[in-house]
Amino acid sequence: MDKKKKRSITRGIILVVLLAAIVYTVYSSATKEEVEVLQVGDVAPDFELVDLYDSNLKHRLSDYEGKGIFLNFWGTWCEPCKKEMPAMSNQYAIYKEQGVEVLAVNIAQTEFEVKSFIEGLGVHFPVAIDETKDVMTTYNVTLLPATILINPEGKVEKIITGEMNETQIASYMESIKPEQE
Repeated sequence: MDKKKKRSITRGIILVVLLAAIVYTVYSSATKEEVEVLQVGDVAPDFELVDLYDSNLKHRLSDYEGKGIFLNFWGTWCEPCKKEMPAMSNQYAIYKEQGVEVLAVNIAQTEFEVKSFIEGLGVHFPVAIDETKDVMTTYNVTLLPATILINPEGKVEKIITGEMNETQIASYMESIKPEQE
């Protein structure tokens, strides 16, 4: 009889804890603020991330004012990301001198994983890790790869989800290139 009573009390406690968790989840979902969805034409939100190879170098979107920005979100596990990176690197070599910057933002992986991946592909553009996923959240990125094209005025020109080929990448970089004076 004593075991049954203990078991009943334990079950009751577990039931109360589960019920409290359900109530909390429903309450927090109902009162959660709506996240602003980033849209074409919006001013791109500023952020700051540390460079993969130089911890003293910070990448702030605001530092690229007047340039076209090819903001690419990716992960090492993402096969389409792996396929498009060499093409991004090739086009960056062409468009960098024309005022287009690439910033590849890894989604919260370790520095070792990211460096190994980048060095294995031999790509040459700035890379940063979004350790807290704050930038990913700010830009409403849910699927990888995702690329946000930002024009020289700092506005979102286009949002691309999924793999791009080299022709598309060249066309997108051309579309955000600053006007030559």
